[in-house]
Parts: sequence; C-alpha cells; structure tokens
Amino acid sequence: MINVDEILSKLTLEEKIKIVVGVGMPGLLSNPQSRVAGVAGETHPVPRLGLQSAILADGPAGLRINPVRENDKNTYYVTAFPVAVMLASTWNRELLEEVGKAMGEEVREYGVDILLAPAMNIHRNPLCGRNFEYYSEDPLLSGEMAAAFVKGVQSQRVGACPKHFAANNQETNRMSVDTIVSERALREIYLRGFEIAVKKSKPWTIMSAYNKLNGTYCSQNRWLLTKVLREEWGFEGFVMTDWYAGIDPVEQLKAGNDLIMPGKVNQVNPFRKDEIGEITEAVKEGKLSEEVLNECVRNILKVLVNSPSFQNYKYSNTPDLEAHAKIAYKAGVEGAVLLKNEKVLPIDKGAKIAVFGTGQIETIKGGTGSGDTHPRYTIFILEAMRKLGLKVDEELAASYENYIKRMRETEDYKPVQHPWGFLVYPKLSEDFLSEQEIKKLAQRNDLAVIVISRISGEGDDRKAVKGDFYLSDDELKLIQKIAEEFHKAGKKVVVLLNIGSPIEMISWRDFVDGILLIWQAGQETGRIAADLLTGEVNPSGKLPTTFPKDYSDVPSWNFPGEPKDNPDTVIYEEDIYIGYRYYDTFGVEPAYEFGYGLFYTKFQYSDLKVSLDGESVKISYSITNIGERSGKEISQVYVKSPKGKIGKPLQELKAFHKTKLLNPQDREEILIEVPLRDLASFDKEEWVLEKGEYEVRVGASSKDIRLKATFVLNKERRFLP
Repeated sequence: MINVDEILSKLTLEEKIKIVVGVGMPGLLSNPQSRVAGVAGETHPVPRLGLQSAILADGPAGLRINPVRENDKNTYYVTAFPVAVMLASTWNRELLEEVGKAMGEEVREYGVDILLAPAMNIHRNPLCGRNFEYYSEDPLLSGEMAAAFVKGVQSQRVGACPKHFAANNQETNRMSVDTIVSERALREIYLRGFEIAVKKSKPWTIMSAYNKLNGTYCSQNRWLLTKVLREEWGFEGFVMTDWYAGIDPVEQLKAGNDLIMPGKVNQVNPFRKDEIGEITEAVKEGKLSEEVLNECVRNILKVLVNSPSFQNYKYSNTPDLEAHAKIAYKAGVEGAVLLKNEKVLPIDKGAKIAVFGTGQIETIKGGTGSGDTHPRYTIFILEAMRKLGLKVDEELAASYENYIKRMRETEDYKPVQHPWGFLVYPKLSEDFLSEQEIKKLAQRNDLAVIVISRISGEGDDRKAVKGDFYLSDDELKLIQKIAEEFHKAGKKVVVLLNIGSPIEMISWRDFVDGILLIWQAGQETGRIAADLLTGEVNPSGKLPTTFPKDYSDVPSWNFPGEPKDNPDTVIYEEDIYIGYRYYDTFGVEPAYEFGYGLFYTKFQYSDLKVSLDGESVKISYSITNIGERSGKEISQVYVKSPKGKIGKPLQELKAFHKTKLLNPQDREEILIEVPLRDLASFDKEEWVLEKGEYEVRVGASSKDIRLKATFVLNKERRFLP
C-alpha cells in the first residue's frame, strides 16, 4: 500500500506547487511535446521520488491523440464512437459501460492516465454548440449514462473526468459569462446528473467549468467544489480546472480546485498570469496556507498513485481496435431513432435507390473541438450502401461525387484549416439538380433517400437561422422537388438526419414518408445507416432531448444571455422548466417529444403494480412484443406529484428500463425501485417530499403514457442535502 502522506512529507514547497499546476499545453507555444503526442495536458513529475507525470487526453467520443508522430513510421489510430447524445439515445446502461471499457482500454494502451470525459452538461437550449457531446436535457438520464460510462472506463485502471462542473450550457463567452440560476434549479437539474455519477461510479477526477456561477467562477467556487461536491456527495478524487479557466489560482486552490490546467499560461486567457509564481508568493506572504496546498496535493496524489504512469505500466500502443469497432457499431445501431415511418421502412434490399444530399459522401462522424477523434476510417453512407449490395443509382452517385470534387477545388468551398487543427468544410448548396433530372430519377428508381447534415463544435454556439437550426432554402427546395416527383410516380421518400442536435422539422416533415435520425455515429456511421434502412437491425433508440416545433417555443428564450451580441450574464429564468418539464407542464406541443422513438415492431404494456416499501416505491409491469420482428423497447417511468406549496412540473422521469431483445410474443417482467428521496424537491436548504397522492406513469415516451397507478404519502418527509 502506497503511503501518500509519506510522499507528501518528502516534497519541497516548490515541488508541491508544481504538482498543483500542469506543465502547459504539450507541443504548443514552445512547450515540449508529451510522450503521447496530441494529448491535452500533463502534470509535473517529481523524478527524485519516482513520480512520473500523468497524461490527460480528451475523449467524449473516443481518445483524442495524434495518429501520426514525428520520426515515427507507426500510426496511432483510435476508435471514433458515437457522440454522447447518441449514446444517451440508447438508454442502455450496460452498453454505455461496454463503450467506456473499450475507450478505457485505448486510454491505457496508448499510455494515457485520465480521459477527460464524459461531458455531461444539460441540454438547456438546442443551440448550444456542444450539445452533441452532452447526453440529455434530463439529469437522471444524463447521470445514469455517465455513471455507467465512468464505471467502464475506470474498470481499465485509468481515470475518467466528468465535466464541466457546472451549468456550462453554452459556448458563447463561456470563459466569462455569469450563469445566474436558482439553487433549486441547480440542485434538481444542473447538479443532479453529476451527483448521480459521483455517487454511483466514484470518478477519479472532476473538471470545473469555465463560467461564473451566481457571481463566482466555478473553479473558484468553494460552495460548489467543497461544500456540495466533497462534503455532501463524498467525492474523493481531485478537481481540475477546464483549460485556462478562472482568473485567480490562489482562490482556485482555496475553493477546492486541486489542479490548475494546463499550466504555463498563454494568451488564451489574459487574466491568467504565472500560476506557479502567484501561488509561491501567496504561500510566502501567508495568503495561502500550506495546509490548503497540502490538501490539494494529497487529493491529486491519492489518485495518481493508482495511475498507469505511476505504476510504470508498459503500454502496448496496440489496443483491440477491431473489437472496439464492433462496440461502436452496436452503440450506434441502438442509438439511432426512427422518427417517422409511413410504410416505407425497412426498405427492400432489391429496391432501386436514388440517394440525394452531399452528406452521403461527406458523412459527419462527430462534432469538432475536444470531442473530435482520429480513427482508421469513417464509413460514409453511400459507401456503406454499396458494400451492402444495395442498388443505388450510380449515375446520380457519380453526379454527387463530381459535384463535391469540383466545388471543393474552388476558392469559396475548399476546406479551411481551423486554428485548432481540424479542417472546416464550407457548406455546399444541395440544390444543383434540375427538376427534369429529378423527374427521370423518380421514374427509374423505387425510392429516394435524402441525407441532411449538420456539424457544430467547441467554441461556438449554433444559430436559429436557415442552414443551421432551420433548413436552408436549397435543402428545403431539394426535399420539395424530390417529394413532388417521387410521389407523383407513386414512390416513397426517406430522410436520414446526420446531425448532432435538434433542427426544425415541422416545415418539411409532411413532404416525406420516413425520417431516420442517425445522429453522428462515429466511424461506423454509414454502415449503421444502411443496416437500419434495410432492417438488418431494428431501431431501438429514443430521444434524450426534445425536438421543438419552432425555436420560438424553446423556454430558455434569453440564450445566450445579455447583451445578446456579447453576453456577460445569462439568467436561467425558466428555472426547473426546461425540456419536457416545460413542454408538458405548459401544454406546448413539440415536434418530437422527449423519449420518443419508433420501431419495426410493436410493444404492449401491462400489469402495472405500485407499492410503498419503507423508503422506496416498488414498481412492476410487463412488456410484450406483439409485432412481427425482434426488438428492444425503452420504457420510462414518470411521476406526477400532488399539488402542494412547491410548484412542480406535470411529471418527471424517475426511472427507465431497456428490455433485452424480445422476439415476437416474448414478454419481460420489469421491477424497479425508486427511493422516496428521489421524488423530493429542493426547498430552501433541504429536500422536501410533500404528502398527498402521487401518480406513477409508465410510458413509451413523455407523451405516450401507457399505464398509470397511484400511491399516497400520509406525511411530509424532509431530507438533508
């Protein structure tokens, strides 16, 4: 057993201070490259005591390292997994743990110690640029998915790092904006997912967020990092800053932010100075006690002594990428969501298919920024259809291939290098085919498949404009022309949505017969789309976030804050009423509700029983596959509270269950236990569960409630945080 206090006693003041500050961004601004090229950060080593530096790398959708290294003939590819919103669409804890294990193995075998994932901020607004790498609008679903993922990662003896703690729900002015939010909304919505992940999976680390929270930077917020995270939730790992977050390293340490990253400040944050110098001066002048410094060092060492680097693990650089590709495929298949199906899907493998949209070739595997990855391959949609032997219209395919090649060679549309290293592809017009050409295509093909794509990423939010949240004029015109000609010829039209966040759909969905949301499914995106279209597999995903009819319906109307063009403050005036909590309570009809998803089969719900058992509610029911194909159903348990002194949403998700694969006529008995504490609301300084009649609502989505039963609480209950 390694004695951390013994190590601590041997450290000099200078060494302690270095341990709480990173070495700087590896490979940037004259900083030496890390021993693992392309990682996000590294801690300071203490060679005389045999303390290796720890390596930290990005990774919500897969480990982010450089595939190619200087003077090295080898390549270091990773698996590109589906983005987090797609993983959440599986509603499958076991699958998330499997993804975490695979990612954790790549982390370990490439010499990395801590994966900077999962990202688990709440989808407050559909325009947040990083919603693709966050799980859901609901804290229970977010927390359960994150906890399973963290367990998987850490089963490989490396660390995970849930982020960004907390209320980091936009990219606009993310490093400085002051998020003003009530303690109730914080406790019930924005902290709750983190609480679940911390208590259920015990992550090695947590990353504090850039933004201010009610006037204080998250990384300098003692209430958040010490009172809530450590004292109330029992977190035992260490807290690190987001990269260049906050303005005062001394206040960060005092607040309980143990590690300041990446260290060696640069121009990214002009308020940050020489952290090591500031901390040294503060200790010498008595502004920072050595006891506080020691506690931060102790927290870091308690984790790092278990890391592969400290244990001198001989990593192989050869993770099992073949096995991990299969897991990425399985996760993508379960996370795709069938939104509309008017007797068109699955399609016949012998059908002649006209595939439209540049996204069939420029298929998007994931978002940009720290959520990006460098896999061996990405299967695009047209390629996958060909490999599956589908009869795609090759003349049309060639038109798209030639059009994209030609346009990408022009000055206006050639890929541009982003300052962060990735290529940006200017959006091409989708309306380059004449009506006559489309008419001919409708006559010689059996159906049309149209690919609509979107990409977003770290650093920028999306916009409620045409070409982003709304379809561009050329996209809308393409859909209308195709629908008109194919329907005239008695043929069907399907849209594939290769997107990372909701878009507006009401203005065009009635033109088409089927809509399949394939999100951004990583390196296997094309194969997943092709197999779902043909019924090789049955869709089993459901929405983890609401698709509104129009952006004007979104409750967080003041996103991204005031003043609009350069916000310094964003007030969460909608409080707890975000997502389905708002739409259900105030009767605002969404395009597609939270928890919605169709299948190629049907399920029947029955036999709901609810009973109080001590400090929990026991809920049992059955699900039977009454269709003609095998499939998996996701059932959701909502609870409607009695009217009392505390205002409540119409209903709130309190549990969920994904069945095993049910063959036709198979039945699964489901038993769920919900602690009474989980039904309470935060009121002033404690959790309150009011007396009265509670309704348990079991359904296939937040609006499709199949079974109801009640139980009565005869007295009020109170719980301390």
